[in-house]
Amino acid sequence: MSPTTPVSALTIAGSDSGGGAGIQADLKAFAAHRVHGLSAIAALTAQNTRGVTAVHVPPIEFLRAQLDACFDDFDIHAVKLGMLANAEVIHAVADALQRHRPAHVVLDPVMVATSGARLLEDSALQAMRERLLPLATLVTPNTPEAELLVGRTIGDGDDAERAASALLNLGAGAVLLKGGHLHEGNRVIDRYFDGVSSEEFSHARLPLDAHGTGCTLASAIAAQLCNGLSLANACEASIDYVARGLQLGYMPGRSDVRVLDHFGAAPHA
Repeated sequence: MSPTTPVSALTIAGSDSGGGAGIQADLKAFAAHRVHGLSAIAALTAQNTRGVTAVHVPPIEFLRAQLDACFDDFDIHAVKLGMLANAEVIHAVADALQRHRPAHVVLDPVMVATSGARLLEDSALQAMRERLLPLATLVTPNTPEAELLVGRTIGDGDDAERAASALLNLGAGAVLLKGGHLHEGNRVIDRYFDGVSSEEFSHARLPLDAHGTGCTLASAIAAQLCNGLSLANACEASIDYVARGLQLGYMPGRSDVRVLDHFGAAPHA
């Protein structure tokens, strides 16, 4: 008897040579949730736990070839979008999504490095607003990324609610506004909005430096959507997954930056 074929999820993002974030983290999260992981690499990074030393963006035609190869052969139930380096890449990805219409698109708008440096030019930011947000089932910005997308400062929970409303007005189906950069005491509050309902998910703030949490959260949500969870439930389960992964995480490099233990945190473990 042949084994049951799992559903497939596709990550379109950057590769992290250090294995803690990007495509590598996405595929680990897919596997931990027993979802078949596909990848289209939109950028290559020379990266470790200390930082990024070089970035290479492959030719657009090669990105299109990767996307066509995945959509032509697999039943893709969810797509996770991560690091998309420039406007040309964003337009190519948006064209593919409009052509193939996957059931779910989870957009992690990677625009601001941990150091605070901008990773997108203005033209790419505008392309993300106009082309990708209207295609997103869910967008998962951190506070600095949400500030760039909506053009306003977020200083407290009320500001976060107003920013989420603005993102919905830009076309996103739902918003999970991550609270790690917003200082609200010893708890991290992630806020979910879909235009009808809203929820808050709270966890203890851990005293550590972590790498790959945003990538992992978005890809875990995509995997949970593949597994049939509702959007709000997929967000809650994935936030719990990341929290467990951080608590069990380890430091693979020579810095004190921690990466997640994906399989210790796995829902089926």
